[in-house]
Amino acid sequence: MNFFEDWVDLDLNPVISFSSTAKILYSNSEAQFLLNRIKQKELYDLTLKYAPKSFGAETSYIDLNLQNYTFYAITVKYDNEDEIHMKLYKSTMAKKESTLNIKNINSTNVFTLVDLAISTNKIKTDTIYKKNYDPSIPEFKLDASSFIKTLSQSFEAFKGSTNIECSILLKIGEYIKIEGKKYSLITVEITSNIDAAKDILQFKEDSSFILSSSKNKITIDLPLII
Repeated sequence: MNFFEDWVDLDLNPVISFSSTAKILYSNSEAQFLLNRIKQKELYDLTLKYAPKSFGAETSYIDLNLQNYTFYAITVKYDNEDEIHMKLYKSTMAKKESTLNIKNINSTNVFTLVDLAISTNKIKTDTIYKKNYDPSIPEFKLDASSFIKTLSQSFEAFKGSTNIECSILLKIGEYIKIEGKKYSLITVEITSNIDAAKDILQFKEDSSFILSSSKNKITIDLPLII
């Protein structure tokens, strides 16, 4: 790897090159984090959407939310029909996995915490709650207080909905890399029949989990730390 390749790989913004058939030809380290969250086709379609009408490069300023990332601009460049390149520019609200705070957290039963949050919110609304839990998930370390607060905000974001479904599942084939160590992901998905009021969700830089939302779904991803 030469100097420029190494420099691009260290860039904190995702850089991806696609072939004309949507195959990934290159992705830097930051893009690989993104590809754990976003489908390859979605990123390819985004690249085509903002591509210049003729050969060359074009930068578009956007307000784009993709899972736990927020981007304010995209540059797309192509010099032939075989390859196309894109770079996304992260805003300061983007949450990177390696910044998760996993210090001073205790082992907890995640099902108990979600049940507690549901019981508390049931008192205030007529919403019907449906649960879908993977019973094989063991107790693991998480910040219980912060997690319950985020759950309450998530339910509040769906205020007025007739039903809410809470799923707790192990993400197959996905992991978080924190301080050089890989952890499997437990995901708590909260979905509803209405779109979420995202402004209710509070972003916390030093949290021990990743919070993301898209239309009628809010996702909390937790590293499985035993």
